[in-house]
This record gives sequence, structure tokens and C-alpha cells, in this order.
Amino acid sequence: MRKKVLIIGVIGADVHAVGNKILYHAFTEAGFEVVNLGVMVSQEEFISAAVEAGADAIVVSSLYGQGELDCRGMREKCDEAGLRGIPLIVGGNIVIGKQAFGDVEKRFKEMGFDRVFPPGTSPETAIAEINEILNTGDRMALAK
Repeated sequence: MRKKVLIIGVIGADVHAVGNKILYHAFTEAGFEVVNLGVMVSQEEFISAAVEAGADAIVVSSLYGQGELDCRGMREKCDEAGLRGIPLIVGGNIVIGKQAFGDVEKRFKEMGFDRVFPPGTSPETAIAEINEILNTGDRMALAK
């Protein structure tokens, strides 16, 4: 059975690499094939990588607070590139300042993101949600 392919990276001018590396290892250990684009990744780079790899989902992270600006229009660009319906997942410190997460989540979902995670979300939570989205169930347990 083919492994599900995730494209991950840190969007925009963000250079925060530690969380990205943690997610890469957690997703890999959970049984996903992970294409890690690293930091300072543009929407176009995420989309090109997803097309090239035949990705099952795109996982965007951001820690510097500009995620809302960096993610605008991404769903439309995915659709234009032939990735209509690909799950878009975003998480981290994705907005500036203290904002109610429910409001932030609503805005990102209106932009076409399927799942929105607040700062401090565990990799296990993200893995469970991604498995749910991709209908893989929980047959892949996170390695200890």
C-alpha cells in the first residue's frame, strides 16, 4: 500500500526551523512519506512540490505571526494548479497578537484551509487529524 504523501514547510519569510524538524520526524515515524521544503517557502513552492510528488495533503506552518497574510489565496492557487480539494492544513503562531482562536480558525477555514491548529498543538494531535482527513484511520501509531 502506498504511503500518504505530505508536503510540509514554513511559509513566507519565516525562518523558524525547529518545529518544522519536529513535525518532519513525527510525520515520518507515523508512516507518512514527507517532503520537507524547510523554511521561507512560498505558496508556489508548496504547490509545485505537491503536484510533483502527487501529494495527499499540504501542511503549512508559521511562527512569526504573518501566516494569515502568507496563506491568502492559497486554495485558489491549488485549484488552478489542478490540486482541487487537496487538504490544506495550517498551524502555529499564524496571526499577530492575542486573538481568540475560534475567530482565527474561522478566517482560515474561509480561506479554504481544512484544519487549523493553534500554537502548542502536539504532533500526535496533528497526525490524528491528518489521518482522519485522509481516511487512513489510526493504523499508524506514532513511534515511541
